[in-house]
Amino acid sequence: MSTDAREPDADPITRHTRSRRDLEEGIERDFERNLSYGEYLDLDRILSAQHPRAVPPRHDELLFIIQHQTSELWLKLMLHELTSARELLAADDVQPALKRIARVKHIQHTLTEQWSVLATLTPSEYAEFRHFLATGSGFQSWQYRAVEFSLGNKNPEMLRVFAHDADVHAQLEDLLYRPSLYDEVLRLLARRGHPVPPEVLDRDVSRPYESHEGVVGMFTAIYADPGTHWVEYELAEELVDVEDNFQVWRFRHLKTVERIIGSKRGTGGSSGVPFLRRALDLTFFPELYDVRTRIQDVTPDGYHGGEA
Repeated sequence: MSTDAREPDADPITRHTRSRRDLEEGIERDFERNLSYGEYLDLDRILSAQHPRAVPPRHDELLFIIQHQTSELWLKLMLHELTSARELLAADDVQPALKRIARVKHIQHTLTEQWSVLATLTPSEYAEFRHFLATGSGFQSWQYRAVEFSLGNKNPEMLRVFAHDADVHAQLEDLLYRPSLYDEVLRLLARRGHPVPPEVLDRDVSRPYESHEGVVGMFTAIYADPGTHWVEYELAEELVDVEDNFQVWRFRHLKTVERIIGSKRGTGGSSGVPFLRRALDLTFFPELYDVRTRIQDVTPDGYHGGEA
């Protein structure tokens, strides 16, 4: 008889069976004194924060709640990264700022993909508990509004929606009067010697940003010679990525809502899909799209037809 204790189907090297993985000796087991995974993440509070309201209970309401709670967590991280990127640009520290923006782009991809999960909710399933949302709506997400303010879509009227919450109102008001990420980009470019018009630099940052012909001309020069202005060129393209991702997120939001409730009004009082569709016309960085019309094709006579 063989003295080998291995089971017949055990791996000849690791001696582990295919249906079981033995715990290694070094794996921590004593959490009376040591910090556990659940304690570090405060999972007791997170996993007990879902409170379905439908009576009688409806199976699909948990999906709706978790979808929006996880979105808020990602928005919190996005705000963290955008705030840091803005501060780094103000300090002329471009490379770490680009790293922050790159992370924002990955967060955006995750948020966009989440719509595919909510899209599994059928109209009849949602109708079973939609009434219990009352006037609650994603439009009231203060973190989403903070992201838009941080990127430059400022609207003082939005503060009225949050008048009931003094702390949130104060945070949004602070962001309203702070330079946006794009404001800091333009200030950085001015410090690097690019001809940003003074009226753009000195504008009221609490107002929505509007395209300026002088800024379009400045970006045209940067795009005409990316080799000389590579940092500025890369920064501009990163911003275009962020805007493009944001528009894809808005579109997926619109189509998911349309798929689930059709032409019904939103629970927060908006017109629903028509209101969401108008958001597709918004832009954070208008000159970065205007410059694409300005750029001329390369000809045998030289780049941009030989013109500077």
